[in-house]
Amino acid sequence: MASLVPSSSIFRPTLVRCTNERRALFNRIAPVYDNLNDLLSLGQHRIWKRMAVSWTGAKLGDRVLDVCCGSGDLSFLLSDKVGCDGKVIGLDFSKDQLSIASSRQQLLSKKCFTNIEWLEGDALDLPFMDGWFDAITMGYGLRNVVDKHKAMQEIFRVLKADSTVSILDFNKSNESLTSAITEWMIDNVVVPVASGYGLSEEYIYLKSSIREFLTGKELEKLALEVGFSDARHYEIGGGIMGCLVAKR
Repeated sequence: MASLVPSSSIFRPTLVRCTNERRALFNRIAPVYDNLNDLLSLGQHRIWKRMAVSWTGAKLGDRVLDVCCGSGDLSFLLSDKVGCDGKVIGLDFSKDQLSIASSRQQLLSKKCFTNIEWLEGDALDLPFMDGWFDAITMGYGLRNVVDKHKAMQEIFRVLKADSTVSILDFNKSNESLTSAITEWMIDNVVVPVASGYGLSEEYIYLKSSIREFLTGKELEKLALEVGFSDARHYEIGGGIMGCLVAKR
C-alpha cells in the first residue's frame, strides 16, 4: 500500500479516535463496497461524486485532501483535476479501505494517479498544518464521525483562505415523502441486496445514521458556526443525496 511519510514541518502525529464498532463495520464492508455502490445506485453515485469534486474548484497544481476517502473514488477524481503537478492525500480510519484504494491505484495505472498518497488518520484530528489545502472533499463521511462539529472545525483549519470544501452524503430531507422514499429504499432494496453479501446488519445501520444526521439547513448553519464565510447545501439525486459546499 502506498504510504505517506510524515514530515515534521507539514504533518503532526495523531491517534485515530473512533468507536471500535464503527471502524470494524467499515473494514467488514470494504471488500464489496464499490460493487454495492454501483448496484444500489445504478451507477448514479459516480455522477454525484463528479458534481461534488467540481464544486471544490480544484485545478491543476493544487494540493487537495479527501477526508474519509474510503476506496478512493473522490481521490481519483481529484487527481484528474489537479494533474501530475498537483497532490492528493486520501485519508481514512479504515486500513482495509485504504488497502483497496491503493490496489485500485496500481491497477488503474493512470500517470496522474501517482500524485495520490493514502494515509490512515482521524477526521477529528487531521495531521496537517493550518491552511495547507487548496480544496477538500468528504464523501459519505460526515454522517459517520462521532463529532460533526469537530470534524468541520478541522476541515476549516487545514483549508486555505478563499478555498472550498465539498461534502457529499445522504440528504436528511424535511419533506416527509422524500424521507419515506429513502427509508423504503433502505428497507426494501439496500438491506436485501446487502444481505446477499452477508452484510444486512451493517446496512441496517444506514437508516439510523440518516435519521440522526443534519438537514441541509443545519449543515449550512454548522459550517458558518465554525467560521466558513459561505455555505450552501444542494439536494441532488432527486433529494435522496445532498452536497454541502462551503467556502473558507
